[in-house]
Order: sequence, then structure tokens, then C-alpha cells
Amino acid sequence: MSDDNRRIERVAGLVRLHLTELIRRELGDAELSSLVITSVEITKDLSIARVLVRSLASKDDDAGRQKLMTRLRKVVPRLRRALAPRLELRRLPELRFEFDTGGDASARVSELLAEISREPKGS
Repeated sequence: MSDDNRRIERVAGLVRLHLTELIRRELGDAELSSLVITSVEITKDLSIARVLVRSLASKDDDAGRQKLMTRLRKVVPRLRRALAPRLELRRLPELRFEFDTGGDASARVSELLAEISREPKGS
């Protein structure tokens, strides 16, 4: 693994760690504090951090997800200001939050496989 890749992974890990702490402790929003950051992907030039999140508390439907993501996007400037001194980077990555639907897709595949296994075998 190259030094650049290690740096990207290290920064992604730090972003995830500090964002988790900031969201839980400093926002004062019970619904946002139930967010789980599932992963952070950072571009090679460290300009954009794609933060994938899931919620443990809110309704797991499209409307609930949209509402949660709207609230989260409104606090991005505040999160960036709080994150900047913790990361000590010349330029802080832009934070782009997205709802992680990977678990949903995985659950759906499991459901389909279970359904197929229950079907009677044809001749």
C-alpha cells in the first residue's frame, strides 16, 4: 500500500471518529445522535469526504430518511468548523452525507435467496 493510500485511510478514519463524537455530543439533536457512520470515503486529493450513515432510531422509510438527511445537511457547516482543528489539515474536505442503503440491499438479497430455497423443485 502506498503512502498516499495510507494517508487517505488515516484521514478517513479520523473523520469518522471525530464526526461520530461531534454528532453525538455537540449537536444536541436526539434524532441525529442516533446516526451511525458506516463508512467514510475520501477522494485522493482529500477534497471530498463521502460519509455514509444509517439511523438506529428514525423511521426507515424514504420520507424519514429524507427528513433526517435534510437536518444533517443543515449542520454540515457547524460540523466542519468543529472538525477543522481536530484534523489539522491545510484544507478540510467537503462533507457529503449520504444514507447507506447497503444493508437494505443485502437484506433484500437474503429475502430473495430464502424465497428461492422455499420454492418446490421443478421436474
